[in-house]
Amino acid sequence: MKIVALDGYSVNPGDLSWSSLEQLGEFRSFDRTQSEETIERCRDAEAVLTNKVVIGKNEIAALPQLRYIGVLATGYNVVDVEEAHRHGIIVTNIPAYSTASVVQIVFAHLLNITNRTAHYAEEIREGKWTACPDFTFWDTPLIELQGKTMGIFGLGYIGMTVAKVAMALGMKVIALTSKTADQLPGGITPVNKEKLFSTCDVLTIHAPLTPATKGFVSKESLALMKPTAIVINTSRGPLVDEQALANALNEGRIFAAAADVISTEPSKADNPLLTAKNCYLTPHIGWATFEARTRLIQIATDNVKAFLNGSPINVVS
Repeated sequence: MKIVALDGYSVNPGDLSWSSLEQLGEFRSFDRTQSEETIERCRDAEAVLTNKVVIGKNEIAALPQLRYIGVLATGYNVVDVEEAHRHGIIVTNIPAYSTASVVQIVFAHLLNITNRTAHYAEEIREGKWTACPDFTFWDTPLIELQGKTMGIFGLGYIGMTVAKVAMALGMKVIALTSKTADQLPGGITPVNKEKLFSTCDVLTIHAPLTPATKGFVSKESLALMKPTAIVINTSRGPLVDEQALANALNEGRIFAAAADVISTEPSKADNPLLTAKNCYLTPHIGWATFEARTRLIQIATDNVKAFLNGSPINVVS
């Protein structure tokens, strides 16, 4: 079987091995693929792996030999799943591989905002502590998380793990979820959207991008928040109205925000969050630890093996 990976570099820039997939057939990985190159590179391939390269209706129609599409990520909106199903093509994804790593970056952002670690590291390089007459030096507010309220939108693997870490730090946890109180572990209180925004000290987003969740953080919902509130998005950029969030930050209506995802990636130069006050961005790296990428390749291999054995797993089509 011919297997093609269309954008393998982001998953494996050279520090991992494709050998497990190479054992399953004739395997080739391209670092990057432009949209106009997709059909030609997939020609004669029965299995195609993609991270962010779109495989839509036109590509599927032009590739009659295609039997399997493996998305090298949890989100699979880059594939026209309905069209794939109509053509009898199995589509799989990689669930839960990056939970620990994404939770880690949530709290990396939160602790940077509350303890200003990056700020003080830079201040020390500039000699501010050396020149200080006191044993300690600080020039920003420092915030303790114990007793604060963490609001979570989306209680899947990541949201649940964020809740556990928050509780370990002494935080109260509320969540907007379809689960009822008796279906939740102790310490998590379900609330409606209005109470989520108006009550939380920290809002962290872990929901999939759907028509219903797009723009979840809006001008109206931000108006409900405390001026001391912090917003963190490590889910999908379009869940946040970025201009509304930038306005709220610049006008001091909320305290700070952080994101590992934005609406267009890589970032456009005019994205309002790039210059917003107290806004901290990372370039979609929460999933990209060595350990998470190692798991991703192993699960991708297991998905292909299961497909070849006639018992596909992690199917989304």
